[in-house]
Amino acid sequence: MTDPQITTATLWTIMILLGLGTFALRFVFLGMIGDRPMPDWLMRHLRYTAVAVLPGLVAPLVVWPTATDGVLDLPRLAAALTTLAVGYVTKNVLAAIFGGAGMLYLLLWLMG
Repeated sequence: MTDPQITTATLWTIMILLGLGTFALRFVFLGMIGDRPMPDWLMRHLRYTAVAVLPGLVAPLVVWPTATDGVLDLPRLAAALTTLAVGYVTKNVLAAIFGGAGMLYLLLWLMG
């Protein structure tokens, strides 16, 4: 039976190749077309990148939190809803983040 451990040479090879791949992907956008003006239609769509990415990162943490072994709980759900409400009313990202964080910590403290 073979040893399941990865060798040092293989690890370094993978890390170097991943680094080169990451550099190549960024260079295509920043180095090759970074000094050219973007079309208006593309700039209009790029404005929504954060709006699309952030919920995708946060939703699994609300619906399947690792802190509760994947069980939906009230503090995280209430914090998410508070963040949405504060963001919608104030149109301020920082106010929404701090409002949601405040609700999360308040409910975690109250529920013990």
